[in-house]
Amino acid sequence: MANCLAPHLSWFYRYVAGRLGERLGTRAEFVEDADYDDLGDVDVVFVCSLAYIEHPAIARRFEPLAAPVLTGERYDGRPIYFSDVIVRRGSPLQTFADLRGVSWAYNERLSQSGYGITCYHLARLGETGGYFRQVIEAGRHECAIRMVAGGEVDAAAIDSHVLDTYLGLHPDLAGAVRVIGSLGPSPIQPVAVRRDLSGEGKDRARSALAEMEHLPEAQPCLARAGVRRFVPVDDGAYDPIRTMRAVAVAAGLSVLR
Repeated sequence: MANCLAPHLSWFYRYVAGRLGERLGTRAEFVEDADYDDLGDVDVVFVCSLAYIEHPAIARRFEPLAAPVLTGERYDGRPIYFSDVIVRRGSPLQTFADLRGVSWAYNERLSQSGYGITCYHLARLGETGGYFRQVIEAGRHECAIRMVAGGEVDAAAIDSHVLDTYLGLHPDLAGAVRVIGSLGPSPIQPVAVRRDLSGEGKDRARSALAEMEHLPEAQPCLARAGVRRFVPVDDGAYDPIRTMRAVAVAAGLSVLR
């Protein structure tokens, strides 16, 4: 089992992997900070929804099994998340419309929250070239947050789950940035399993995830991670991201400029 999501939440994905291993009757070997191109021996992966759709090896090998429902009214009890647009707290920038000509950071190209939905949003605005003065790949959401807080870039779009949990760990950063808007929602990242895993194995893994919210020993971990529960999802749940991607590509924004 491997994690391709935010490193500061790896403790949570490791815990979930352990629960899945117990239910499947095996010891879970957990790979932290896994690379998209190195998932050949992986049975279960925590992966970004855009990477699930766009990365050929992932799309071919894995299928969604379940997804988290986050804590908070804005998530409406659904497996969704947002991309929160942040600027430095003292910045004069107030809305996305103010961001023309500024410097922008994103985490990586296969991120829906940091990259894909920004392309889609610009396409919907008819802004098909040169909206930002400079675009920098930060590598991770955590790095993009720090770049904005430190004044290295003017703005970034951050996975709302990552932003809430990371700022909770770093109060100094929470006081250094502010949210000026949100993009989305998007279907949240799936727990994806190997397509050729047996039907019984998939059912047991899905049940293990669904029952976590009812286990007293799991509830502190869920609460700490900002997750209410896991719910079943299938491939069709990610059609909205395919649609967003198609709109961006049709507008010539498959590459953010």
